[in-house]
Amino acid sequence: MHPHMSLPITLLHLATALASPTGDLPHNPGAQLLSDLTALAHRALPNNPSGGYAPAIIPCPAARPTLRRAGSLSQNETSWLADRRPLTVDPMVELLTRANITDFDAATYIRNAAANNLSALPNIAIAVSGGGYRALMNGAGFLKAADNRVDGTTAAGGIGGLLQATTYLAGLSGGGWLVGSLFANNFSTVENLQRGSDGSSVWKFDSSIFAGPKDSGISIVNTAEYWVDVADQVASKANAGFDTSITDYWGRALSYQLVNATDGGPAYTFSSIADTSNFQQAGTPFPILVADGRAPDETIISLNATNFEFNPFEMGSWDPTVYGFAPTKYLASNFSGGVVPSTGSCVEGFDQIGYVMGTSSSLFNQFLLTNLTELNVPSLVIKAITDVLEALGNNNNDIAQYMPNPFLGWSNATNPGASSIELSLVDGGEDLQNIPLNPLLQPARAVDVIFAVDSSADTTVFWPNGTALRATYDRQFVSIANGTAFPAVPDAATFINKGLNSRPAFFGCDAGNFSAGVAVPPLVVYVPNAPYTAFSNVSTFDPSYSLEQRDQIIENAYNGATQGNGSLDAQWPTCVGCAVLSRSLWRTNTTVPQVCQDCFTRYCWDGSLNSTDNGPYFPDLKIGNGTVGAKSAAVAVKPGRWGMVGTAVATVVLGVYLSAV
Repeated sequence: MHPHMSLPITLLHLATALASPTGDLPHNPGAQLLSDLTALAHRALPNNPSGGYAPAIIPCPAARPTLRRAGSLSQNETSWLADRRPLTVDPMVELLTRANITDFDAATYIRNAAANNLSALPNIAIAVSGGGYRALMNGAGFLKAADNRVDGTTAAGGIGGLLQATTYLAGLSGGGWLVGSLFANNFSTVENLQRGSDGSSVWKFDSSIFAGPKDSGISIVNTAEYWVDVADQVASKANAGFDTSITDYWGRALSYQLVNATDGGPAYTFSSIADTSNFQQAGTPFPILVADGRAPDETIISLNATNFEFNPFEMGSWDPTVYGFAPTKYLASNFSGGVVPSTGSCVEGFDQIGYVMGTSSSLFNQFLLTNLTELNVPSLVIKAITDVLEALGNNNNDIAQYMPNPFLGWSNATNPGASSIELSLVDGGEDLQNIPLNPLLQPARAVDVIFAVDSSADTTVFWPNGTALRATYDRQFVSIANGTAFPAVPDAATFINKGLNSRPAFFGCDAGNFSAGVAVPPLVVYVPNAPYTAFSNVSTFDPSYSLEQRDQIIENAYNGATQGNGSLDAQWPTCVGCAVLSRSLWRTNTTVPQVCQDCFTRYCWDGSLNSTDNGPYFPDLKIGNGTVGAKSAAVAVKPGRWGMVGTAVATVVLGVYLSAV
């Protein structure tokens, strides 16, 4: 028996109790998964040895899993980068050539850097914020515009190829759903995920996540059967001796919409992204999801919270509290003091991809429970979930449990959870850093420019106002920042009054402004959710959208990413190119082309403030007359609190958190 402390819940007979009078189960998920393995094998993702959702105890490899200090990149990431960076050259050349940066031979500059001085080659990252489905769809619109596989993105006004030139792609909460879904589906284009396929529920947001899919590939016919299947899968994890939390249920529900596989791919793991041919050939960016650590007995998450990242190779933190990484593939193994001792067990499959996505968005856990009580969900399912909640305590309903703690006995002097058998992780936006910037600021990754797509709901009607940027800026002044730096950003009123939240804005343009001896941070290209062709300020907690609404919100974000295919600024693609080049030009002491200087004058924050409070913010459409969202709202919530929280519903569901603000 694996030495886990199991919660007092038993779902072993749940499906049987709700089955037909003959006692037969509605279907056999394990058998169905097995029959589909051949069809899915080419995707190299359903690699949990158990064949299902439950993690599996395995024989430890000859070189037993160990933790490593965070003083550098892992050898796996370093080796992968050696393949990825050269593959960004051609799309970068094509992107910059189309950008038409006058009096500058971008193609020669980039190819010379690739051949003679790889450190001069621009290193691009994209970060997609949290904000529920709004964030997923808004981020999807940006990635669609940046993807040269999508027709029209390389035409006049387009920025297609930016995604192919990107090294890192980070997501948090709703943005993490987007990143996870792309990689769970062979790094598909957004366009293909919108198009969907027969019998698939992927990206079919017109069916509420709480009601279940209309087309699942497993003949689910009603909400009750859907939740019985989810509960049965979670029960398999508990019965295997592993602790469960509400995040297990939330992550399984997410998977039905985000993973194009039977039952939402219960055997698909996050670490197995590293096994896909696309990733092994460095044909995609490097995916990162972000969560916050919650110290034992802690209920409020502050900027001092440890930031954790998940990538295909490792899970851990650069922060000085933990300053270490565990192999993602072997999470839930019996690590102690950084090693799995000879008496300890090794485990695979704990990093189920929906559970990792759910970890980064655990703020939705209580929202899940509230909605289930209003639907036709069997009482036994509700009881199973409430039993989990009661066992954890109401103050822990937003956590994802990682037990045993991979950092047990690790960094004892600084790690607040070093003596705890459990590592508690929560939604990555709970410390206000609703854009996953922290992993991209690490000097070891040497990122030059971050395209920060912000779908936070900071204002009374759910538009961003830079709160996430300010949180990351403020964090650099506390000890946990560990030497990372971030450009200065203004207050919320200035963001609104100067229009910095209604169009793209650049921060940190002048690399010479940073103190000597401090690693110069990346240039940040802030791309806020704003109304171009649709009012995309939908609630964070809206559980469903018609496919027309989905597509209009994605199109709106596409227009934001391209500035209406250049109709709002014909030189926008040029300015994107200048942003990509900026840090590289500075490092090589290359004269900045005049057209780039003009771009920086238009898009860089000039450092001035306008802090006048002009009341609620109700922007108008920039293009067209779309009506997806609402220009105004009848109810308002406290602005500035988590980008994740955007509705009066949140005030009720998450009152325990809001009352602490």
